[in-house]
Amino acid sequence: MRLAVAATAPFGADVLELLSASHEIVYLLTRPDAPRGRGRKVGAPPAKEAAARLGIAVYQPEKPALPEDADVVVVCAYGLYIPPRLLERALWLNVHPSLLPRWRGAAPVERAILAGDERTGVTIHRTVAELDAGPIAAQEAFEVDALDAGEVYARAAETSARLVDAVLPGPVFTPQPEGGATYAEKIRPADRELDLSDPVDAWRRVRALSPHIGARAVLDGRRVTVWRARLDGGRFVPEVVQREGRTRMTYDEYLRGLR
Repeated sequence: MRLAVAATAPFGADVLELLSASHEIVYLLTRPDAPRGRGRKVGAPPAKEAAARLGIAVYQPEKPALPEDADVVVVCAYGLYIPPRLLERALWLNVHPSLLPRWRGAAPVERAILAGDERTGVTIHRTVAELDAGPIAAQEAFEVDALDAGEVYARAAETSARLVDAVLPGPVFTPQPEGGATYAEKIRPADRELDLSDPVDAWRRVRALSPHIGARAVLDGRRVTVWRARLDGGRFVPEVVQREGRTRMTYDEYLRGLR
């Protein structure tokens, strides 16, 4: 079986690395290098960096293309629309970190945490023209508990690789339920703002945006990014914060700096 992977984001990079431990990946299809970080220097996508470490060939077309034939393409956080003409050339299996049809779209982990979902999981489904709507080959749930987004993505990556391993020898597809679809919109600037009058929502928001985006608030008269927090008797307690232009620090360190 000629197995390729289409991935760009860190979650896709993790799944690529885990799959490579048990499969020969003929190539990675990823997005072109782009400006990254505060300095906006052009850098490679995380999946490309992982492929380089693993010795996997990398292709970075502006628009999706299959540089070589493949039997199966595993799609995971790729970020580009795959046209029907390409879907006809191989079996495209999409790895999606939610319990479809709940949270189709760009930010399923973040939206699940923000909504207070008690469970989320991973769905392996056939890629179709409609967003995350293809028939399901495998699905597995796990508890969200007090995990942050980074921890959920890590759990989802491990689950994804295991499910793909199980599906590849002979996938059997079941249509998604007709009802219950929800959509995980991209995280907008307004989604990052904490409402400190609602401690539970603020705690969920910090977890949903950590460690990759960061939630924002005014604490003790200063604008900060909150990277970690906890609920203590129903009270929102910041634990790790960052002032503009500074490094991350504990909230106690931040308070000492105000004296």
